Amino acid sequence: MSLILCIETGTDVCSVALSKDGRPVSLREESGREHARNVAVFTEELFRETNLDMRDLDAVAVGKGPGSYTGLRIGTSFAKGLCYALGIPLVAVDSLEAMAVIACENHEAGLFRAESWETALLCPMIDARRMEVYAAVYDTALHPVAPVTAEVVTPDSFAGFIRPEGEFFIFGSGAAKTEGTLPAEGVRLIDVQPSARGLCMPAYRQFAAGETVDTAYFEPSYLKDFVVTRSKKKLF
Repeated sequence: MSLILCIETGTDVCSVALSKDGRPVSLREESGREHARNVAVFTEELFRETNLDMRDLDAVAVGKGPGSYTGLRIGTSFAKGLCYALGIPLVAVDSLEAMAVIACENHEAGLFRAESWETALLCPMIDARRMEVYAAVYDTALHPVAPVTAEVVTPDSFAGFIRPEGEFFIFGSGAAKTEGTLPAEGVRLIDVQPSARGLCMPAYRQFAAGETVDTAYFEPSYLKDFVVTRSKKKLF
């Protein structure tokens, strides 16, 4: 049995899940800007609720982004601290892939329908501010069709993937800004948000395959440089 703690903090959602053999057994998540406090509180609550001991963990998995610079730093720092303290490996899961996993699970559970699931494409999006999103494209077997990019949303965005013979599902924290910009025909907006739930199965498979990262040198995938701005508020 593999017991893995999964952490996703790359957006406004702070999400922590405890998984056994790729299946979530308990989940805590909340939107807001309290990630630095909530990630530790949620972790403690998960172990208390399940009557498990943190020392039984086999690995810690973290959503590696892309996403918020601050959010990713908080999740990564917490995950690294646990790995060092417990002497266990760190697994890094692409946050967009994790959302595509959730979309597949939701479809299997009957939460939304597709005219032809086999030919559909999945496009998870994370808000990158203004009209820009971090996005990737997957088929419904979760094979990557287009790599992770920072995309400025225009009417021509994803033109090569929006086809009359197949549905193009878009979802995530950046998906709403595409409404009224992308063509309506062939595009479907579904409700899938970033969650540690989506990390559970990819983390389990990566851990089983020995695909861990160097805890000391791992850095999240920010995709864009962090920009420091000067506050307009006058202190004196």
